[in-house]
Amino acid sequence: MLRELVTFIAKSIVDNPEQVEVNEVEGERAVVFELRVAPEDMGKVIGKKGRVIHAVRALVQAAAAKEGKRATVEILEQPGLRL
Repeated sequence: MLRELVTFIAKSIVDNPEQVEVNEVEGERAVVFELRVAPEDMGKVIGKKGRVIHAVRALVQAAAAKEGKRATVEILEQPGLRL
């Protein structure tokens, strides 16, 4: 459910939703969602002064807490894509 939430939010923000990838990495204490977007969409996902990504992380943390889990979102560069 959390992975779908991250995917939905990211695809709603970016111009290239087909290039959104979300990987789920189980850690010892928390789940980390690795978000990859097209290079030209990085600014939209991060937002001015990081406001958008902070809001996304807050939503994911709240949804995870409801399930009794801990989660965070990390943005990774998309490998191999060139402008």
